[in-house]
Amino acid sequence: MTTTPNKKSTYRDVIREDERVQVFIDGPNLFNAARGLGFDIDYKKLREEFGVVGKFIRASYYTGIIDSDEPNPLLPLVDWLDYNGYTLVTRVAREYTDQNGDRRYKGNMDVELAVDMLESNADHVVLFSGDGDFVPVVESLKRRGVRVTVISSIKSQPPMISNDLRRAADNFVDLQDLQTLIARPPRDNTQDRSSRYT
Repeated sequence: MTTTPNKKSTYRDVIREDERVQVFIDGPNLFNAARGLGFDIDYKKLREEFGVVGKFIRASYYTGIIDSDEPNPLLPLVDWLDYNGYTLVTRVAREYTDQNGDRRYKGNMDVELAVDMLESNADHVVLFSGDGDFVPVVESLKRRGVRVTVISSIKSQPPMISNDLRRAADNFVDLQDLQTLIARPPRDNTQDRSSRYT
């Protein structure tokens, strides 16, 4: 069943039982979309949800990592994902100075993610990203007969999904519609922080 991008759907509505399914996660983009909706992703729940649809292949997570002696809150998540069923693709973020003299980092993983999507042998690709740079990749996959579902948000503040990407995909699912399935419970400040990513 193929839906139009404007029709409200869930991922379970659009993935067929006989399809080989691969999930691609643009880590920073998903983080920002979830933050814009006011919740945190429980990656264990996300992996469990998508691990039972169609003929699941794998879930891959892409992110840049700052190489620094300073504490990095991303490292525990990356370590947890690596040990809990995700294929992890990282790159060391490059440091640069912006026009105002402020220190910034650049660790864009779009090229790696795009190449892996194009090399996938999936029948159905699920992309967690709203980045319009992926439109040519989505169009190329569709020409090869691969169906593409994009998960991002028009409901976040600001909206995270590119209109062009939403139109290019076979299906669009708003991240907010998955919140009850993949959100982490609100943090209890007394809770052990080691359970933060499970």
